Amino acid sequence: MDLNHYSALSSQSSTTVSHPSSSQSGQSSSEGTLVVDVKGAVKQPGVYELAYGSRVTDAIKKAGGFQANANQKSVNLAQKLQDEAVIYVASQGEAVSEVISASTGTASETNTVISIDASDKKINLNTATVADLQTISGIGQKRAQDIIAYRDSKGGFTSVDDLKEVSGIGDKTFEKIKDAVTVD
Repeated sequence: MDLNHYSALSSQSSTTVSHPSSSQSGQSSSEGTLVVDVKGAVKQPGVYELAYGSRVTDAIKKAGGFQANANQKSVNLAQKLQDEAVIYVASQGEAVSEVISASTGTASETNTVISIDASDKKINLNTATVADLQTISGIGQKRAQDIIAYRDSKGGFTSVDDLKEVSGIGDKTFEKIKDAVTVD
């Protein structure tokens, strides 16, 4: 199955990727390999070793590709992986309200879980793509491009209120979209 024909992220997103926190010690990315756990609607779920710099698409290929019932359009195939990441591919119609959480034993070493679930996920203005922004009601391609152009010219957003400075986003539009975005 050719994974390159699927869109990166849709409004029905339901991929979960867990990355270890920066306080967690472990294998260094400079060592050349990383280990990821691929779960869910893939043909061969399991733990796989991949080259540093690999992306979700590489992990899914290692896991034999998507199952027929996988929500393929929801997967961000371009997302870079980190050592000890957990990738969960949801089935079609599956809601990912309970995400995989992992702990290595102490509170300071718990993993950070990134849940890409349209029902509760806010779009990060500082990392969003045009496609990500277009999943927000009221944001088309032109406004999404304007948001990214503003972000690039200013070196990022410092608050959600900065959206008011973007050409084409007035108070009415801002009020409509402010709860769908965040700045991290």
